[in-house]
Amino acid sequence: MRAPFPAPVPGPRAPEGQVRIDCHLHTVASGDSALTLDQLAERAKSTGLDVICVTDHNVTEAAEEAQVRQEELGVRIIVGEEIRTQAGDVIGLFLTERIPYVLPLPEVVTRIRDQGGLVYVPHPFDPVRSSLGRKLEPLCAEGGVDVIEVFNSKITDQAQNGLAATVAAEYGIPSAAGSDAHDADGVGAAYVELPDFDGPAGFLEALRGAALSGEHRPHAVRYPRRAARG
Repeated sequence: MRAPFPAPVPGPRAPEGQVRIDCHLHTVASGDSALTLDQLAERAKSTGLDVICVTDHNVTEAAEEAQVRQEELGVRIIVGEEIRTQAGDVIGLFLTERIPYVLPLPEVVTRIRDQGGLVYVPHPFDPVRSSLGRKLEPLCAEGGVDVIEVFNSKITDQAQNGLAATVAAEYGIPSAAGSDAHDADGVGAAYVELPDFDGPAGFLEALRGAALSGEHRPHAVRYPRRAARG
């Protein structure tokens, strides 16, 4: 199935008054990523990103460090965390403190909101990762979702991204895109181009007028095979 969004345009910046944001990225702090903060920032700049959400698995230390260093790094940082809940993964954006993993989903939503953060649902229908799946729609109906990731660059079957887009449209929830990059080649594989914003409320409002771009880029081989011995 063809991707529902145009492929990213590398290099050139967004038009004046607009920014490009990759909403889902990982550093070495995730434990399964090869990207240092400096590598991530350099790659973000070279691919035309203005803002990146550092969303490591169950930790926020690298994101917090990146935010302190954002002037030096040359890219704006949003502190996030991809949190393993008992129901599947959710991302908290605009966080001020880490949220523990494997808590009940309603408690995680409450903890994100109590910080003034946003509940962002990544790869909701990917069956090979810890995704919300059928739990997404009840959470949407309860008002527990702020943003749905309708394009994730690591998803091969675009029907899964399409289903996420359908749910977002049905419930009137803003859509976003993330590369889910764990290596330099993945950075900027998906992004949102939207009016510049300030803070969570501004981000949500800006998403209403956003344009999404994305293309599939598979995960890098985590453990390359060794050459067979003769």
